[in-house]
Amino acid sequence: MINYLAKQNGELKEFGDLEQATWVNVFPPFEHGELDSLAKKLEIPLDFLTDSLDVDERSRFEKEDDSTFILVNSPILNDEGKDSEAIYITVPIGIILTNGHIVTICSDENPVLDKFYENKVKNFDPSDRNMFVLQIFEQNVYRFLECLKKLNLKRNLIEQELYHSSRSSELQQLLRIEKSLVYFVSSLSTNELLKMKIKRTDLLRIANEERYADLFEDIIIDNSQALEMSNVYTNILSGTMEAYASIISNNLNVIIHRLTVVTIILLVPSMVASFYGMNLDYLPFKSYTMSFPIIIILSIILGFGVVYYFSKKK
Repeated sequence: MINYLAKQNGELKEFGDLEQATWVNVFPPFEHGELDSLAKKLEIPLDFLTDSLDVDERSRFEKEDDSTFILVNSPILNDEGKDSEAIYITVPIGIILTNGHIVTICSDENPVLDKFYENKVKNFDPSDRNMFVLQIFEQNVYRFLECLKKLNLKRNLIEQELYHSSRSSELQQLLRIEKSLVYFVSSLSTNELLKMKIKRTDLLRIANEERYADLFEDIIIDNSQALEMSNVYTNILSGTMEAYASIISNNLNVIIHRLTVVTIILLVPSMVASFYGMNLDYLPFKSYTMSFPIIIILSIILGFGVVYYFSKKK
């Protein structure tokens, strides 16, 4: 679906054609023919639109003629519904600057762009293209930080249950969080490189505009903070999983030790019983009336004696 939008009298309005719009928002569902038609209307390369739909694309920017293409990765909730999949994944948001228009495109519904579409971002005006791009960067970093806080809260809750449980469900949840953090670290790293390159080349031509430059500097700092948080949470999660593996190993050793003790205790009575199962006349206590309880008591004493001997050997 393609929306043609512009802000009038402080309200974001949708139009039926490209002429009156300043912001073109492309989101699913749409067909390839619609993208081809839009590329021809805006006189931009079709690759700018199709590359934005590839989830494996890295953050980058390109310039071709009068068009500037910026690709930045953004977190979304994974709707696969599988226990083995990451809770969050990252998908690219394509930002295309043309003469008089700014185009945004994403392969999935994205909370970052939804905030602008619902007019929830303060001082948002798509006609101010440079500020719009910076606000997309800003809201994207905020989205990363929000998702990181949710992942950390979920990790804390699972960790509290983990040390009192031997089930695999908690471990599966931790693996899902770990996969999400892998996506975040990779995307935040490429996003940081993208922003540093934009700053170095002054792609948006904002170096001499203090308002823009200060905002962009804050965005870069927030991105670095989100990246650092991702790395810290990854390390904490790795330590938690290693501790859990140690607990499982220790519990297994305790169980094996108990089974070994029981086996040793039962070994001596079994061996004595096997002797008396032989058809022989000269076995001790065979003719006594109290032979059975004597043999049982003796076997138990010998069994515990063997256990005591091996415990002292440690």
